[in-house]
Amino acid sequence: MNLELFIARRLVKGKNNKKGISRPIISIAIAGIALGMVVMILAVAVVTGFKNEIRNKIAGFGSHIHIINLDSNISFETYPVNKNQEFLPGLESIREINHIQVFATKPGIIKTEEDIQGIVLKGVDKDFSWEFFEQNMTKGSSFTVSDTITSNSIVISGAIASLLKLDVGDDLAMYFVQDPPRARRFRIEGIYETGLEELDRLFVIADIKHVQRLNNWDDDEVSGFEIILDDFDKLEETTYRVFEEVGYTFTEDGGRLRVANISDRYPHLFDWLELLDMNVWVILTLMVLVAGFNMVSGLLILILEHTSMIGILKSLGISNVSLRKIFLYQSAYLVGRGLIWGNLLGVLIAVLQNRFGFFRLDQASYFIDTVPVNLNIIHLILLNAGTMVVTISMLIIPSYIIGRISPQKTIRFD
Repeated sequence: MNLELFIARRLVKGKNNKKGISRPIISIAIAGIALGMVVMILAVAVVTGFKNEIRNKIAGFGSHIHIINLDSNISFETYPVNKNQEFLPGLESIREINHIQVFATKPGIIKTEEDIQGIVLKGVDKDFSWEFFEQNMTKGSSFTVSDTITSNSIVISGAIASLLKLDVGDDLAMYFVQDPPRARRFRIEGIYETGLEELDRLFVIADIKHVQRLNNWDDDEVSGFEIILDDFDKLEETTYRVFEEVGYTFTEDGGRLRVANISDRYPHLFDWLELLDMNVWVILTLMVLVAGFNMVSGLLILILEHTSMIGILKSLGISNVSLRKIFLYQSAYLVGRGLIWGNLLGVLIAVLQNRFGFFRLDQASYFIDTVPVNLNIIHLILLNAGTMVVTISMLIIPSYIIGRISPQKTIRFD
């Protein structure tokens, strides 16, 4: 039988404990721990949810991994590669890869009677995954690409449509600066809105055959391949595996292929997302310290309130170590109560926000219109375990005050 644990349980459940002077202070300490846990759960859930949303939107425009001609520069004028590559079966066997599709890009200019806007025409083939754009489609729909007929339909962003005063069903002229200059007419089939204005103002989706003809490419020539993954967390690992398959492949003209992932292509956006992690660590540190100091004050009050009991137990031969364990067990129980209430409230708020979206954001500033939440059981376990360990560790040193209590004085006082 664990004597220290038995006494701690009696102290927690005893009727006198509920009437003691320490009761209000302990209640405040428990409430502080619960509130701190709510803040930590929401901070982690919101930041991870925000990062996931932004990463998914960035990847939606250009996939997770690109394979293009090494000679292509940072512009959208690219050198062609053959879409019939020997490495494709090897890539399709990689478990983390969900989908592979071809693409081609061409800078252009949309001109209306009153306005002009520079864009990038992104040509897609029949293997293109429309899932991301269909999720963000506000008007109209996507179009179908076939092997035989060239579609004149395009999908533009709400930002471009607003700037040029265009709508679904409108025709527009697009001009391409080359020698000789060329023009094409398109019909707007759909309008999408992602909130990433930097990219929304840029891309127009069209049939890949337009880009091939503008560049005088053959039907089997494309700008490159886009690879979509199942799990963003496997990005670096999968990029390395793709490079092993592709990195030493030569093109027909003796050039090489280049493998680049989404974080390499948009480093400024991902560097900004990484800065959010520092904010989370600051919040977690502050909340854990507040919870720890709340329990330190609660422990000292408990010790002062039970000085007579400590003196009696010392006179019966119980060591200081055992006495410290009694109060640490009691403190752990109180911390556990605070964590339970904090988890219940924090998870409830997160679930309600995820379901109803009570808290809104300015999409122009934050790229999304509601506060996103991402509840992860691993995060919850680590938060609870970390808070419990740090808080109880902070109580070890204050518990040594028990050794300074003299049984003769406490018993005589009683």
